[in-house]
Amino acid sequence: MSQTDARDLVGHLKQVLLDLNAHPYPAIANPPETPKRASVALILRIQPHYAHPQLHPPAPASHETIDSFFAHDWVQHGDPELLFIKRATRIGDKWNGHVALPGGKRDAEDADDQVTAAREALEEVGIDLGHDSAIAVGNLPQRVVTTSWGKVPLMVLCPYLYLLTSPHYPSQRLQPTEVASTHWVPLRALQSPALRTHEYADVSARLARSELGIKRCFLQAMLSSMMFAAIRLLPANSTYCATIPAFIPEAPNAASQPPLLLWGLTLGVVSDLLEHIPPHNALELWTYPTFTNWDVRFVMWALSYRFRSQKALEMRTTEDPATVGTVQEVADLPGIQEETAPEEPGKEGYRPGEVGIAGLGVGRHWGRTGRVKMLTRGAAVNSMLEGYYPIVRKAVATALVGRIAVAALVATYLWRAYKASS
Repeated sequence: MSQTDARDLVGHLKQVLLDLNAHPYPAIANPPETPKRASVALILRIQPHYAHPQLHPPAPASHETIDSFFAHDWVQHGDPELLFIKRATRIGDKWNGHVALPGGKRDAEDADDQVTAAREALEEVGIDLGHDSAIAVGNLPQRVVTTSWGKVPLMVLCPYLYLLTSPHYPSQRLQPTEVASTHWVPLRALQSPALRTHEYADVSARLARSELGIKRCFLQAMLSSMMFAAIRLLPANSTYCATIPAFIPEAPNAASQPPLLLWGLTLGVVSDLLEHIPPHNALELWTYPTFTNWDVRFVMWALSYRFRSQKALEMRTTEDPATVGTVQEVADLPGIQEETAPEEPGKEGYRPGEVGIAGLGVGRHWGRTGRVKMLTRGAAVNSMLEGYYPIVRKAVATALVGRIAVAALVATYLWRAYKASS
């Protein structure tokens, strides 16, 4: 990216942060019988360009506003970066080694969700997000995280944005039981189409739990892996926890480390931020989850064709400012009005979103008015998977029935051929 492009990105980021600061997203209430809440921190900083260093001692963050911070010359010529963590390896943890954001579950002592985000960041990576170190920008859309392919709500996830005001990388203290390493990744790398890839995951256990009567081993043999959209991370700066057992390889010819892949729920949260920033291409670069086996993939493509077409039309329509001026215009889009239940005056409804392993579908639906705000504020990527997981379950069942039917026909033909020849 040229220096001119980098300056454009900084300018766009400033406008996005100002907007998020002035217009916070509303809080989502917990679903019935789901008391858990969790928060994550999206920690941003600006890396100064070599030709435009920071010449004067930085002012405390408490003396800075978003406007005053972006007025500095070193900021205007800098490179925005976002912090990611790589989870430590723990027995029984299904997210071992996954890329994530600093964060965790809300404690009873936490005053609110934002306090949880700051506390978890300090505990996990040792970065103080207090007023002297960072500007608390605001939040991104909250979502209801589900399991069993959208059937069971687990908790409400609350993302919060922070902007570090120092030109220097902050000192870190990584929690060995939680974090193996941290990585500062430029936003321009997250926006690059060249770094888009796929992650392959075994989802047979999840399907076996959600579909009664189907064993995991059978599903694993029949379905192979599932492909999810991902971003290959290119860190500009990394910090490693040297006290974890896996820091030093046990063998001289140990396998090389796999690439850092951003996918799933964390990709969904980051996509919310990227979709706010020009060229607003988080949707275009994202792909629907599918299976590696060609027959299951074909069935999923066929069954989801109308769904995907409606979503594409919905997204294209909401990009046109002339089409989102009123509630009625957005509600009349394909698939919108049918999914939005009538509300009592003065009361906003709740409908849990589907945030499973793929991560982009969210529960950001706090009523009819809130849905319009969601679609008109440039973060519509979160509705792309809404309603997709029932199609996944149907496609898997259809493909399995089709395979059994084909196997039965082949077996019948071979048996008849054998009987005829004997």
